[in-house]
Amino acid sequence: MIGKLTGTLSDKNPPQVIVDCGGVGYEVQVPMSTFYNLPADGERVTLLTHFVVREDAQILYGFATSYEREAFRELIKISGVGPRTALSVLSGMGVSELAQAVTMQEAGRLIKVPGIGKKTAERLLLELKGKLGADIGVKTNVANDNQGDILQALVALGYSDKEALAALKALPAEVGVSDGIKLALKALAK
Repeated sequence: MIGKLTGTLSDKNPPQVIVDCGGVGYEVQVPMSTFYNLPADGERVTLLTHFVVREDAQILYGFATSYEREAFRELIKISGVGPRTALSVLSGMGVSELAQAVTMQEAGRLIKVPGIGKKTAERLLLELKGKLGADIGVKTNVANDNQGDILQALVALGYSDKEALAALKALPAEVGVSDGIKLALKALAK
């Protein structure tokens, strides 16, 4: 299927853009986080895509980063959450913010997104637990590679994403991996 589009941005009308690829204009639905980072009309653009085929439509969704596309794909796997709702979630909050909400199990942050009620927010938190926090959140929430390595080590040792992130926040910013793991383990042992 269509995994990536590279071409000239010919029109922007939120949440839809048209990307001209060799004379063919593709209509692409994008979250607002991607929309705000698009270049001006007439400039070159690359979007990672997800193609949805339904009985009555074929819709192309585009994303600026692989993290956004992966979060979108995880969201649409959830029963009762379609592409429109997933796009709304990603428009209302960034991937790192969504990953933090999932890790900390904060339904209140999701309820602020238009179209997401309390029950849907709780279902999203339950279904995404362990998926966004561990995979996508680690890559987007850490300040540097050392912190990412420390966080992954703590999760591998059996600590939850929430515990590992809390321990990581207490560490000095420029700590090495081995020292960081030792300090984090001491903090978690208390």
